[in-house]
Amino acid sequence: MSLFLLSFLLIYGGFHLYFFLKAKAAFTLPGWASFLLAAFLLVMIAAPIFVRISERIGYDRLAIFLAYSGYTWMGIIFLFVSASLAVDGCRLLVWILRLLLHKKLLLQINPKPAFYIPLAFSLIISVVGAFEAWDIRIEKVTLAHEKIPASLSGLRVVQISDVHLGLIVRHKRLKKILEAVQKANPDILVSTGDLVDGQINKLEGLAEMLQDIQPHYGKYAVTGNHEFYAGLTNSLAFTQKAGFTILRHEGVTLADGFNIAGVDDASMKYFNKQDQPSETKMLKGLNRENFTLLLKHRPVMDQESLGLFDLQLSGHTHKGQMFPFNIITLLYFPIHWGILNPLDHSFLYVSRGSGTWGPPIRFLSPPEVTLIELVSEEKIIKD
Repeated sequence: MSLFLLSFLLIYGGFHLYFFLKAKAAFTLPGWASFLLAAFLLVMIAAPIFVRISERIGYDRLAIFLAYSGYTWMGIIFLFVSASLAVDGCRLLVWILRLLLHKKLLLQINPKPAFYIPLAFSLIISVVGAFEAWDIRIEKVTLAHEKIPASLSGLRVVQISDVHLGLIVRHKRLKKILEAVQKANPDILVSTGDLVDGQINKLEGLAEMLQDIQPHYGKYAVTGNHEFYAGLTNSLAFTQKAGFTILRHEGVTLADGFNIAGVDDASMKYFNKQDQPSETKMLKGLNRENFTLLLKHRPVMDQESLGLFDLQLSGHTHKGQMFPFNIITLLYFPIHWGILNPLDHSFLYVSRGSGTWGPPIRFLSPPEVTLIELVSEEKIIKD
């Protein structure tokens, strides 16, 4: 944790130093203005830490205020740095062309527009992204599979993921998510991790809102990395209070021809030094003649488990949540959103997530509630 905190402060502090230098290059700031700007930037760097401290000592309103202001600024500074690096890249290209061609080019970007353009971009996208974060969409996926018995054809599995209930995602946001869930009319509701955030205190009424959803075949959940960050005992207690059965490297048979299984997030190994349970061994213990739905927070398919499950539902990526992180998640994971063609007859679907982490902003990655309709191939042929 200390290494993570140090790395975060160095990287995040570097972004703010870059912002400060860009502002100094664009304007002739008097000493007092430079001091105020530097003080503001230092406070924003430390804001995520202040959030945790104020929450722990019981100043909840201060924690919520710092979370909204600090994490919104985090989104703005990320967008600013991304746009500013692109502008600086153009400026560098113009400078190189001037050297090569030995002539002055018409296209030149001076320090002031080089600051104003990224700033305007980041502010506009932050406003658009704040509205996009409230645009909960229902993504429908229909999967026809030979293992789905005719008696279960049309089974509606509704997935929520990465809700991040905490200081920012609270009653109003959860209400919109659950309205989408109810509209999807689930037979089964699943949560694929990060139902809660690192800030889990004072979540009165949220578990009760989730209790109101009562699908025919029940509700099932697995842990994400944030369940461990928030404190596993409290996270599990909240999830159980919300009415979910938590699957921790275990599987159950819900109906004739249908299994559901779940595994803990990989971050468990950092919090539990014991030997980790085997996903493959657990799946081998289930009836392979049944359709097996696997819940797993991270969109990584265990090579040894391929063929032992039929559909894996995951989250974690948020599809980057906002540019340019969309590019990073796309490069890091085999798929950061949508459905992956089956590997050894095993499908993978990755949700964009239903809430937000950090900045209450989404850009080019609207939140979703996923409806997976499982259809019997036998029934399709007959129809």
